[in-house]
Amino acid sequence: MNVKILGKVRHYRTVTFHPARNTVALIEQRLLPHRFEIIETRDFRATARAIRDMVVRGAGAIGATAAYGLAQGARAFRGRSLEAFSRHVDEVYSTLKNARPTAVDPVNAMNQVRAAMRAGETVEEQQALALAAAEEFANDDVRHCEEIGRHGAKLIRNGSRILTHCNAGWLAFVDIGSATAPMYAAQAQGKKFHVFCDETRPRCQGATLTAWELAQQGISHEIIADNAAGHLMQRGEIDLVIVGSDRTLGRTGEVANKIGTYTKAVLAKRHGIPFYVAIPLSTIDWTLKSGFDIPIEERSESEVLGAWGVPVNLKSQISNLKSRYVRIANPGSSARNPGFDVTPAELITGIITPVGIFRPRELWKHRKALGFGL
Repeated sequence: MNVKILGKVRHYRTVTFHPARNTVALIEQRLLPHRFEIIETRDFRATARAIRDMVVRGAGAIGATAAYGLAQGARAFRGRSLEAFSRHVDEVYSTLKNARPTAVDPVNAMNQVRAAMRAGETVEEQQALALAAAEEFANDDVRHCEEIGRHGAKLIRNGSRILTHCNAGWLAFVDIGSATAPMYAAQAQGKKFHVFCDETRPRCQGATLTAWELAQQGISHEIIADNAAGHLMQRGEIDLVIVGSDRTLGRTGEVANKIGTYTKAVLAKRHGIPFYVAIPLSTIDWTLKSGFDIPIEERSESEVLGAWGVPVNLKSQISNLKSRYVRIANPGSSARNPGFDVTPAELITGIITPVGIFRPRELWKHRKALGFGL
């Protein structure tokens, strides 16, 4: 993604790795859209905290971060014993896996890295293979998003009005994004369209991240309150919904995504609006047999009870780029904060993948083409 900072445009990836320093470099997403900053995590525990605390978030981005974090932890090992090294890698794997439990990309990414490591006969060889495999995962993530864009662009017509939820864009992946990939590809084809960004409470990734991305890209868009989507659908102002996913079940076609996605799918079905989910191959879970088995992350109640922002002066200009948390709820009340929900297959028109668009229940039929067993 090209980002304009202080008048200069430069290409960035959401996550990269510095071998000389053995650090993972991440765009600090909690500061956006008001400040653009890159931080480096210096060990695998710091990398896990960055995932847990949402310095980096989004399926592909935390997948690549976990892959790099596993390589980072492996490279930090000092010694020649393969047995001790294996125990150390197990600890690194477990720490990164538990950072955010709903998304399957980190597990798939780290499994890919560990599979590559087995070819090494020494600790040093396995360390080198770990980093090479992490780089391969990151590059595959970009390639998959490019292919998602190529297949999904045909769904967007001139004049389309598109709803998206949360952020499944460049910031949620290594580059390009999943739900935004068809939009960026359609823009490159010269199509004109408009995007409605759900604010996506409680962390408002639609209002902060997706809107920032689309503004950087020069795509027409507006932010709407989460509860406004039904009204716009009822008035015929939305033609298409495209969202991302943190875990899609290959056996059933059920989709876990940011809380509120299920609600939008129900509304879209009620109004006859196509509802698509865009995913790279790393988001497919071929093991679980029911959406009720997906672990749903319960996050801090503070996210629901308050909000983050920057102060503005009376002329509505930003006066301080330092984000502040403010309590908005009744002081004596508590909150429930599930981070994700599960959308049944029957509410989904199609799954946009790097190898084509499939009906949700067709994923298992096409499992070989979708990477099952590779």
